[in-house]
Amino acid sequence: MRPLRSYIIATLLCLPVTLLHAQKKSTAPLATVKATVDKQNILIGQHIQLMLEATVPDTLTIHWSWPLPDSLLHFDWVEKHNVDTVVRPGQRYYRQYLTITSYDSGVWAIPRIAFVVGKKSYLTDSIRIDVGYSKIDPSKDYHDIKEIIDVPNPLAVWIPWIVAAVTVISLVLVFWLVRKRKLRLAAVPIKPAPKLSPLEDAIRQLDELQKQELPANGSVKIYYSRLGEIFRAYLLRRIGISSFAETSEELIGQLRGSLLPRDQFDSLAETLRMSDFVKFAKYQPGIADSDQHYRVIRASIESLDKLRQEEEHHQAMAAGKVATAVTAAPNQQNN
Repeated sequence: MRPLRSYIIATLLCLPVTLLHAQKKSTAPLATVKATVDKQNILIGQHIQLMLEATVPDTLTIHWSWPLPDSLLHFDWVEKHNVDTVVRPGQRYYRQYLTITSYDSGVWAIPRIAFVVGKKSYLTDSIRIDVGYSKIDPSKDYHDIKEIIDVPNPLAVWIPWIVAAVTVISLVLVFWLVRKRKLRLAAVPIKPAPKLSPLEDAIRQLDELQKQELPANGSVKIYYSRLGEIFRAYLLRRIGISSFAETSEELIGQLRGSLLPRDQFDSLAETLRMSDFVKFAKYQPGIADSDQHYRVIRASIESLDKLRQEEEHHQAMAAGKVATAVTAAPNQQNN
């Protein structure tokens, strides 16, 4: 009887702990959500990149949705991008980029946005946004635009002589430098170093960047900055796009007309936007994401170069056909 009595007492003592553990497990959240912006202080009409993230267990089979409101108070939708899905061990990761703006000056808040799993909603935090005008100095007087005033220049008579003298001196200096360089080259022949093509130069720099293992050392911002610089330098040399003078969204708009496959273009656009979040919003992606974005940039450069080669080949074929037709025309007339 004593062992049976001890077993019953132990069971009764452990029952509250078991029930508490089961209650905590049943109330554990099925999803975690997060909202991030690339800037919190803007001028009226300036664009904001809003990134929504949600993580759910991989074993979850309940239907999920991310219903976005038709409008936001004090904000306007500019563009809604597709939801990206990443499957990781034990969980699914969803990410969506949204472009918004505001034309109301003041301090407003982006409201909490719901991520619905089954019949339960999980809300992001609201985000404070300061919308203002360009700064002015109210202590200074207002001055209207004045008419152009002609001011006589006493040195105007000497300007032609000065220009002529500078031109002569410049020509003499150029002639002397060119002659000196030719004499030096003739005395010591220099073997020119082979120049790398834009594709070879970009691949070489990507290999060097990968060997540095910057994300593993915590230098994520430097890593994404170098990744973007390599891609922009390739576009400038190979395709002729003034990539360093454009924002990421402007660059995505120019590349939208390329012949890249849709899924590859979407991955490239997502990588360029993520680079802005890392550099300006101090977002810290994981090492797996950094490796994936590296592969996207490398594959995009190789695909763009292949498309460029095919385009140049077609242009050369077309030019050859035109030259053949022009050459054959006089011969036909003579016959």
